[in-house]
Amino acid sequence: MHYVIIRDDDTNAFTPIECLERLYRPVLDRGLPVNLATIPQVSTAAKMASGQPEGFLVKKNGTSAPTMAMAENPKLVSYLLANPGYHIVQHGCHHDYLEFDCPSATEVSRRLDLGTRLLLEAGFPRSETFVAPYDKLSRQSLKAVSERFDVLSTGWFEFRRLPYSWWPHYARKRFRGAPHWKIGRTLLLSHPGCLLSYQRSFSRALQGIVHCLEHNRITVLVTHWWEYFRSGEPDDPFIDFLHETLRHLSKRSDVQLITFGDLVSKRIPIE
Repeated sequence: MHYVIIRDDDTNAFTPIECLERLYRPVLDRGLPVNLATIPQVSTAAKMASGQPEGFLVKKNGTSAPTMAMAENPKLVSYLLANPGYHIVQHGCHHDYLEFDCPSATEVSRRLDLGTRLLLEAGFPRSETFVAPYDKLSRQSLKAVSERFDVLSTGWFEFRRLPYSWWPHYARKRFRGAPHWKIGRTLLLSHPGCLLSYQRSFSRALQGIVHCLEHNRITVLVTHWWEYFRSGEPDDPFIDFLHETLRHLSKRSDVQLITFGDLVSKRIPIE
Protein backbone atom coordinates (compact mmCIF):
# COMPACT_ATOMS: atom_id res chain seq x y z
CA MET A 1 0.00 0.00 0.00
CA HIS A 2 1.12 3.55 -0.82
CA TYR A 3 0.04 6.41 1.46
CA VAL A 4 -0.53 9.98 0.27
CA ILE A 5 -0.83 13.02 2.52
CA ILE A 6 -2.37 16.10 0.90
CA ARG A 7 -0.78 19.13 2.58
CA ASP A 8 -2.36 22.44 1.59
CA ASP A 9 -0.38 25.35 3.05
CA ASP A 10 -1.32 28.84 4.24
CA THR A 11 -4.91 28.68 5.42
CA ASN A 12 -5.29 31.79 7.60
CA ALA A 13 -7.89 34.17 8.97
CA PHE A 14 -8.28 35.81 5.53
CA THR A 15 -8.82 32.58 3.58
CA PRO A 16 -12.25 32.69 1.88
CA ILE A 17 -14.43 29.70 2.66
CA GLU A 18 -15.51 29.53 -0.96
CA CYS A 19 -11.92 28.93 -2.07
CA LEU A 20 -11.45 25.89 0.16
CA GLU A 21 -14.95 24.69 -0.72
CA ARG A 22 -14.25 24.93 -4.46
CA LEU A 23 -10.99 23.03 -4.12
CA TYR A 24 -11.90 20.29 -1.69
CA ARG A 25 -15.66 19.66 -1.70
CA PRO A 26 -15.23 16.67 -4.07
CA VAL A 27 -12.64 15.18 -1.70
CA LEU A 28 -14.65 15.84 1.44
CA ASP A 29 -17.75 14.28 -0.12
CA ARG A 30 -15.76 11.07 -0.63
CA GLY A 31 -14.86 11.03 3.05
CA LEU A 32 -11.18 11.68 2.32
CA PRO A 33 -8.86 13.88 4.38
CA VAL A 34 -7.12 17.15 3.55
CA ASN A 35 -4.34 18.42 5.82
CA LEU A 36 -4.52 22.22 6.06
CA ALA A 37 -1.28 23.79 7.26
CA THR A 38 -2.88 26.71 9.11
CA ILE A 39 -1.25 29.97 10.19
CA PRO A 40 -2.31 30.66 13.82
CA GLN A 41 -2.05 34.47 13.69
CA VAL A 42 -1.18 35.69 10.23
CA SER A 43 0.93 38.81 9.71
CA THR A 44 -0.89 41.22 7.43
CA ALA A 45 2.49 42.53 6.24
CA ALA A 46 3.94 39.10 5.38
CA LYS A 47 6.19 39.26 2.34
CA MET A 48 7.99 36.80 0.11
CA ALA A 49 11.75 36.83 -0.52
CA SER A 50 11.10 39.17 -3.47
CA GLY A 51 9.51 41.72 -1.15
CA GLN A 52 6.09 41.17 -2.68
CA PRO A 53 3.11 40.54 -0.39
CA GLU A 54 2.44 36.88 0.28
CA GLY A 55 -0.09 35.31 -2.05
CA PHE A 56 -2.20 34.06 0.84
CA LEU A 57 -3.09 37.70 1.59
CA VAL A 58 -4.91 38.04 -1.73
CA LYS A 59 -8.21 38.55 0.14
CA LYS A 60 -6.86 40.77 2.93
CA ASN A 61 -9.14 43.58 1.71
CA GLY A 62 -7.15 46.47 3.14
CA THR A 63 -7.11 45.31 6.75
CA SER A 64 -4.86 47.62 8.79
CA ALA A 65 -4.38 45.40 11.87
CA PRO A 66 -0.80 44.03 12.07
CA THR A 67 -1.98 40.44 12.64
CA MET A 68 -5.19 38.44 12.49
CA ALA A 69 -5.72 35.28 14.52
CA MET A 70 -7.84 32.39 13.29
CA ALA A 71 -10.29 32.95 16.15
CA GLU A 72 -11.06 36.38 14.69
CA ASN A 73 -12.80 34.71 11.74
CA PRO A 74 -15.46 32.60 13.47
CA LYS A 75 -17.25 31.77 10.21
CA LEU A 76 -14.10 30.19 8.78
CA VAL A 77 -13.39 28.35 12.02
CA SER A 78 -16.96 27.02 12.15
CA TYR A 79 -16.73 25.88 8.55
CA LEU A 80 -13.48 24.01 9.17
CA LEU A 81 -14.77 22.37 12.35
CA ALA A 82 -18.03 21.37 10.61
CA ASN A 83 -16.06 19.44 7.99
CA PRO A 84 -14.07 16.70 9.78
CA GLY A 85 -12.23 15.88 6.56
CA TYR A 86 -10.11 18.96 7.22
CA HIS A 87 -7.19 18.20 9.53
CA ILE A 88 -5.62 21.35 10.98
CA VAL A 89 -1.80 21.39 11.11
CA GLN A 90 0.20 24.15 12.83
CA HIS A 91 1.97 26.25 10.19
CA GLY A 92 4.44 28.61 11.85
CA CYS A 93 3.04 31.37 14.03
CA HIS A 94 2.66 34.58 11.98
CA HIS A 95 4.30 33.34 8.75
CA ASP A 96 6.83 36.14 8.78
CA TYR A 97 9.63 35.46 6.30
CA LEU A 98 11.80 32.55 7.54
CA GLU A 99 10.42 33.05 11.06
CA PHE A 100 11.72 29.66 12.26
CA ASP A 101 15.19 30.10 10.78
CA CYS A 102 15.93 31.65 14.17
CA PRO A 103 19.01 31.08 16.39
CA SER A 104 17.26 31.98 19.66
CA ALA A 105 15.89 28.93 21.46
CA THR A 106 13.82 31.22 23.70
CA GLU A 107 12.20 33.02 20.78
CA VAL A 108 11.58 29.77 18.89
CA SER A 109 9.84 28.28 21.92
CA ARG A 110 7.74 31.43 22.35
CA ARG A 111 6.57 31.30 18.73
CA LEU A 112 5.78 27.59 18.82
CA ASP A 113 3.84 27.82 22.07
CA LEU A 114 1.99 30.97 20.99
CA GLY A 115 0.95 29.33 17.72
CA THR A 116 -0.31 26.25 19.56
CA ARG A 117 -2.25 28.35 22.06
CA LEU A 118 -3.88 30.45 19.34
CA LEU A 119 -5.12 27.41 17.43
CA LEU A 120 -6.48 25.89 20.63
CA GLU A 121 -8.22 29.17 21.47
CA ALA A 122 -9.86 29.06 18.03
CA GLY A 123 -11.34 25.69 18.98
CA PHE A 124 -9.15 23.32 17.00
CA PRO A 125 -7.69 20.13 18.50
CA ARG A 126 -4.02 20.24 19.38
CA SER A 127 -1.97 19.59 16.25
CA GLU A 128 0.49 16.71 16.35
CA THR A 129 2.24 18.11 13.27
CA PHE A 130 4.30 21.22 12.56
CA VAL A 131 5.11 22.87 9.23
CA ALA A 132 7.59 25.76 9.12
CA PRO A 133 7.11 28.63 6.67
CA TYR A 134 9.32 28.04 3.64
CA ASP A 135 10.28 24.66 5.18
CA LYS A 136 13.21 26.42 6.85
CA LEU A 137 14.23 25.59 10.42
CA SER A 138 17.28 26.45 12.48
CA ARG A 139 19.01 23.92 14.74
CA GLN A 140 17.16 25.44 17.70
CA SER A 141 13.83 25.16 15.88
CA LEU A 142 14.37 21.52 14.97
CA LYS A 143 15.11 20.66 18.58
CA ALA A 144 12.13 22.60 19.92
CA VAL A 145 9.73 21.11 17.37
CA SER A 146 10.86 17.57 18.19
CA GLU A 147 10.12 18.25 21.87
CA ARG A 148 6.54 19.38 21.12
CA PHE A 149 5.26 17.55 18.05
CA ASP A 150 4.92 13.97 16.83
CA VAL A 151 5.47 14.91 13.18
CA LEU A 152 7.56 17.50 11.35
CA SER A 153 6.74 17.94 7.67
CA THR A 154 9.39 19.81 5.69
CA GLY A 155 11.02 19.82 2.29
CA TRP A 156 14.51 18.71 3.22
CA PHE A 157 16.99 18.38 6.06
CA GLU A 158 20.34 20.18 6.01
CA PHE A 159 23.15 18.45 7.88
CA ARG A 160 24.66 21.72 9.13
CA ARG A 161 21.36 22.73 10.74
CA LEU A 162 20.67 19.50 12.61
CA PRO A 163 21.18 19.19 16.37
CA TYR A 164 24.51 17.46 16.84
CA SER A 165 22.93 14.43 18.52
CA TRP A 166 20.91 13.84 15.33
CA TRP A 167 23.96 13.46 13.09
CA PRO A 168 24.36 9.65 13.43
CA HIS A 169 20.65 9.14 12.70
CA TYR A 170 20.89 11.41 9.66
CA ALA A 171 23.94 9.54 8.38
CA ARG A 172 21.99 6.26 8.55
CA LYS A 173 19.06 7.88 6.74
CA ARG A 174 21.35 9.08 3.95
CA PHE A 175 23.01 5.68 3.70
CA ARG A 176 19.60 4.02 3.26
CA GLY A 177 18.43 6.72 0.85
CA ALA A 178 15.29 7.13 2.98
CA PRO A 179 13.13 10.26 2.51
CA HIS A 180 11.67 9.94 6.02
CA TRP A 181 13.25 9.22 9.38
CA LYS A 182 12.67 9.50 13.13
CA ILE A 183 14.19 11.13 16.19
CA GLY A 184 12.73 9.90 19.46
CA ARG A 185 8.96 10.03 19.07
CA THR A 186 9.04 12.55 16.22
CA LEU A 187 8.58 11.48 12.60
CA LEU A 188 10.62 13.63 10.22
CA LEU A 189 9.01 13.71 6.79
CA SER A 190 10.45 15.23 3.65
CA HIS A 191 8.49 15.98 0.48
CA PRO A 192 9.43 16.27 -3.22
CA GLY A 193 8.73 19.99 -3.52
CA CYS A 194 5.46 21.67 -4.43
CA LEU A 195 4.38 19.40 -7.29
CA LEU A 196 0.84 20.81 -7.37
CA SER A 197 1.84 24.35 -8.35
CA TYR A 198 0.86 26.72 -11.15
CA GLN A 199 4.60 27.12 -11.81
CA ARG A 200 4.75 23.55 -13.13
CA SER A 201 3.14 22.23 -16.27
CA PHE A 202 0.42 19.68 -15.65
CA SER A 203 2.47 16.99 -17.39
CA ARG A 204 5.54 17.66 -15.20
CA ALA A 205 3.40 17.64 -12.08
CA LEU A 206 1.80 14.34 -13.03
CA GLN A 207 5.16 12.77 -13.84
CA GLY A 208 6.49 13.86 -10.46
CA ILE A 209 3.51 12.42 -8.59
CA VAL A 210 3.70 9.10 -10.44
CA HIS A 211 7.44 8.90 -9.74
CA CYS A 212 6.87 9.49 -6.01
CA LEU A 213 4.17 6.84 -5.80
CA GLU A 214 6.41 4.32 -7.53
CA HIS A 215 9.39 4.93 -5.25
CA ASN A 216 7.94 5.84 -1.84
CA ARG A 217 5.67 4.21 0.69
CA ILE A 218 4.57 7.64 1.95
CA THR A 219 4.29 10.75 -0.24
CA VAL A 220 3.50 14.24 1.02
CA LEU A 221 1.91 16.26 -1.79
CA VAL A 222 2.18 20.00 -1.10
CA THR A 223 0.01 22.67 -2.64
CA HIS A 224 -1.23 26.18 -1.73
CA TRP A 225 -4.92 27.11 -1.91
CA TRP A 226 -4.18 30.68 -3.00
CA GLU A 227 -2.27 29.60 -6.10
CA TYR A 228 -5.60 28.49 -7.58
CA PHE A 229 -6.99 32.01 -7.02
CA ARG A 230 -3.82 34.11 -7.33
CA SER A 231 -5.40 36.79 -9.52
CA GLY A 232 -8.44 36.99 -7.29
CA GLU A 233 -10.33 34.75 -9.72
CA PRO A 234 -10.33 30.94 -9.98
CA ASP A 235 -7.82 29.33 -12.31
CA ASP A 236 -10.28 26.79 -13.69
CA PRO A 237 -7.83 24.56 -15.59
CA PHE A 238 -5.55 24.32 -12.54
CA ILE A 239 -8.51 23.52 -10.27
CA ASP A 240 -9.68 20.87 -12.71
CA PHE A 241 -6.21 19.34 -12.69
CA LEU A 242 -6.25 19.18 -8.88
CA HIS A 243 -9.64 17.48 -8.93
CA GLU A 244 -8.56 14.99 -11.58
CA THR A 245 -5.39 14.18 -9.66
CA LEU A 246 -7.24 13.63 -6.37
CA ARG A 247 -9.93 11.60 -8.14
CA HIS A 248 -7.27 9.38 -9.69
CA LEU A 249 -5.53 8.85 -6.34
CA SER A 250 -8.80 8.06 -4.57
CA LYS A 251 -9.70 5.38 -7.13
CA ARG A 252 -6.40 3.51 -7.00
CA SER A 253 -6.67 0.38 -4.90
CA ASP A 254 -2.99 0.61 -3.93
CA VAL A 255 -3.22 4.22 -2.67
CA GLN A 256 -4.74 5.51 0.56
CA LEU A 257 -5.13 9.20 1.43
CA ILE A 258 -4.32 9.76 5.10
CA THR A 259 -3.65 12.49 7.66
CA PHE A 260 -0.35 13.16 9.37
CA GLY A 261 -2.01 11.99 12.55
CA ASP A 262 -2.75 8.60 10.98
CA LEU A 263 0.98 7.92 10.88
CA VAL A 264 1.01 8.22 14.67
CA SER A 265 -2.34 6.80 15.75
CA LYS A 266 -2.36 3.91 13.26
CA ARG A 267 1.38 3.37 13.59
CA ILE A 268 1.90 3.30 9.84
CA PRO A 269 5.59 2.58 9.15
CA ILE A 270 7.34 5.44 7.38
CA GLU A 271 9.59 3.09 5.39
